[in-house]
Amino acid sequence: MATDDPRGWRLGGGVTYAALTTARLGLRTAALIGADALASKAVELELLRDAGVEVRIEELAHGPVFENLESPTGRVQTCIDPGDPVPVVELPDSWLVAPVWLVVPVANETRAEWAAAVPPTAKLGLGWQGLLRLLIAGERVRRLPPSSTPLIRRANLVSVSRNDLEPGTDVHDLATMLQPGAHLVVTNGRAGGDLLVAPEAELEPPQGRHYRPLDATEVDPTGAGDIFMAALVAELWLNDPAEDSTTDEVAALRWAAAAAALAVERVGLPAVPNRAEVLERVRLAARPA
Repeated sequence: MATDDPRGWRLGGGVTYAALTTARLGLRTAALIGADALASKAVELELLRDAGVEVRIEELAHGPVFENLESPTGRVQTCIDPGDPVPVVELPDSWLVAPVWLVVPVANETRAEWAAAVPPTAKLGLGWQGLLRLLIAGERVRRLPPSSTPLIRRANLVSVSRNDLEPGTDVHDLATMLQPGAHLVVTNGRAGGDLLVAPEAELEPPQGRHYRPLDATEVDPTGAGDIFMAALVAELWLNDPAEDSTTDEVAALRWAAAAAALAVERVGLPAVPNRAEVLERVRLAARPA
């Protein structure tokens, strides 16, 4: 819901933010989007198509609808409609050979069967926060405790916001829910975040590093976590080796932080930055003060 939009709403959703991010970063992108009849005609979808995204809409009787109110203590999110699950559907062969998949739910609409739908040779990035919401129409969204689901165990990289975890949650415990060697990214807004690697052996502690955010003048934080994850995956797994940049974790985190910083400075899907903008923000951040 959006009081500043003539429609009274705007299209959000992790899949739209993530798909537009990878496309604007120059990657060939396809997106399966679950949407109700109204959202399936949203003008924002033209942003994806204009960026080169091959869009397929899976029409739902009910799509998830939220009201987000930002407060000094964080976001207050109310569920207007929890929406319906997105069924596993037959996809084109050209999609099935994609080396990287992102599953980015907002309302637990990608159920356990989606873990088996991802080809075994593909790497999977997963937005965990969309699986951690208890949604009842007309009520404030409540947190669900994290658990090791089939999608979590299948994922090679999992991203979650501190805002979607109970205060005091031990991120090291979360990392042990992932498959050995998988990455866990815990974002924390202006405080930066942490990247952890799930241990290979049961008694080993997860290895991790803290990353610092890039300065930004926040206007709208919606979608920043999804943009961060998509940019991080693009840099870690799909970086062009012909370019001078590297694919180490430090460089990839800086790249993702730059994309997120740019995104929060504008409103809605148009805020998703392109490759040139991210490169410039990374360059400015590296310049001595």
